[in-house]
Amino acid sequence: MDIALRFDALEEIFDLAIDDGDLATDEGLETAVILSLFTDRRALEEDRLPDGTSDRRGWWADAYSDRPIGSRLWLLAREKTLDEVLRRAKVYASEALQWMVDDGVAKQVVVDAWNIRSDTLGLRIQIYRPTGLALERQYDYVWRNAA
Repeated sequence: MDIALRFDALEEIFDLAIDDGDLATDEGLETAVILSLFTDRRALEEDRLPDGTSDRRGWWADAYSDRPIGSRLWLLAREKTLDEVLRRAKVYASEALQWMVDDGVAKQVVVDAWNIRSDTLGLRIQIYRPTGLALERQYDYVWRNAA
């Protein structure tokens, strides 16, 4: 069981969910998916950084783990809305969720990426357990400087 996260549309952020004054919990996979997709994974040496700095981001504890946390979707922040960028988005999201298959949490994870608008990437995530579809969600990722 995880502490639940909910999207605050007014602030455009995910935040801890509160129910009746207590932290809400998530017995499903949604919080795990949100953290996997929207936490910044450390960029690889060959990745081009979008802001021109040398900040490869990532979680500090990744230095002590064989499995990095998060996704490299942040690398797409200033990309144009091209087919190649959509392919990279699908790869980055799949990479971020692969731990679910590796750990036996899911039998299969299916990711689809498309342009919703010129500045917004759509991600559809389907997670299958051996018994069938366990979670299907769509997430929007706003590209800050898309052309």
